[in-house]
Amino acid sequence: MAVQVEFHTGVDDELGFACRLLRKAYHKGARVLVRAPSARLAQLDRELWTFVEREFLPHLRVPSTGHLPPLAARTPIWLVDGEPPTGCPPVLVNLGAAMPASLQGLQRVIEIVGNDPDEAQRGRARWKAYKALGLDVIHHGAGAGA
Repeated sequence: MAVQVEFHTGVDDELGFACRLLRKAYHKGARVLVRAPSARLAQLDRELWTFVEREFLPHLRVPSTGHLPPLAARTPIWLVDGEPPTGCPPVLVNLGAAMPASLQGLQRVIEIVGNDPDEAQRGRARWKAYKALGLDVIHHGAGAGA
């Protein structure tokens, strides 16, 4: 089965959008891997603790290499600043990280692209790379909420 790829572009607040998306996924029982550059991942980690008052979204920083922490099997949201580790959740949310070297084990990829011109350019490059792999890409422009 081909990987389903979706792009959400022109997003004003990528971290807020990601938090809403992850909250929705968590309430549906989905397991999600989030990839982002390290600094952005640290910001998301903080946001997930405070996003909704009196509601915790269970998440864990997971190394891209080496052994998985024991809690990983029970934690629905993994935060990784490298390649997806073996046995990762089947849904990938990408917040500005490069396209993964392999899509092995993934069922769905959700790209969140802000409206910064440089970020938009990198998003277009990832779009072209997915298309070059023969994958269909679904596009949701700004205003299509999570």
